[in-house]
Amino acid sequence: MSNKPAGPQNPKLLDLVRFRIRAKHYSLSTETSYVDWIKRFILFHGKRHPVEMGIAEVEAFLTDLAVTRHVSASTQNQALAAILFLYRDVLGQELPWLTEVVRAKKPQRLPTVLSRGEVEALLRATRGATGLVARLLYGTGMRLMEAVRLRVKDVDFTRSEIVVRQGKGGKDRVTMLPQSLKASLREQFRARRHLFDQDVQAGCASVWMPDALVIKYPNAAKEWGWQYVFAAQALSVDPRSASVRRHHLDEKLVQRHLRIAALSAQITRPVSPHVLRHCFATHLLESGYDIRTVQELLGHSDVSTTMIYTHVLNRGGRAVNSPLDGLE
Repeated sequence: MSNKPAGPQNPKLLDLVRFRIRAKHYSLSTETSYVDWIKRFILFHGKRHPVEMGIAEVEAFLTDLAVTRHVSASTQNQALAAILFLYRDVLGQELPWLTEVVRAKKPQRLPTVLSRGEVEALLRATRGATGLVARLLYGTGMRLMEAVRLRVKDVDFTRSEIVVRQGKGGKDRVTMLPQSLKASLREQFRARRHLFDQDVQAGCASVWMPDALVIKYPNAAKEWGWQYVFAAQALSVDPRSASVRRHHLDEKLVQRHLRIAALSAQITRPVSPHVLRHCFATHLLESGYDIRTVQELLGHSDVSTTMIYTHVLNRGGRAVNSPLDGLE
């Protein structure tokens, strides 16, 4: 049997890409992005097979992205990551020319940080489940996807903490549960439980499980503790397994809601969910909390990443209260 990879006109090449991505437990968004970039790379070079190409073709493609299409450095690096994944992990080729590929340098930009008054005005203009997600972002420092993927079992009202599962880099961490959000979260839990009970009656209460947990704990996907706290209103079809289930709240709804709220609050600077994470870090440091404590709450591997918010170091080791509680 030949070991030669399928040609670009044969879908087996992209199927193999998808298989390797899923074997490494990459997210669906990464799978979609990588497959799209690999397609574009092959089409850019007239459907030539990747085994026939090398550094010259990779650099030509990346140069076209920068010069002709004017993409950002992060977009160009994402395209390069997809191509390198194709060669290294799918085609199994050694890449002696890898060190010769020029990677685009991301510009160092200061994050947008709103004042406490602006944050208060912004959150006052939000409502419903998306508004509660926005408050969680500012009150806990979570990333948007960490918040919408939050599961019932990871919220501990007694200890006033939230366990963030599989954050950036696949790491878990613990952050605080703001006291001022407990009542709203309990109400969200009651509404979510009602929806879950309806799904149980309809036979569609199963939720997506990470990695191989669905095999290790076959019944856990239908348990209340594994359900998303913020769930979509409608059922959907899982693009990988074709199972019909209730997914988490669409992150685009939160992004859209915050843009509208920013206009309502007359905030002129660009506002996104990630801005609230920047505000969380900056406002904690302004309050005198130690930068390494903030680093741990944010889940940064290196304190130098946290240093972008401030040059303040070692200002005490008190127990951390959420900055959201100060607004109340």
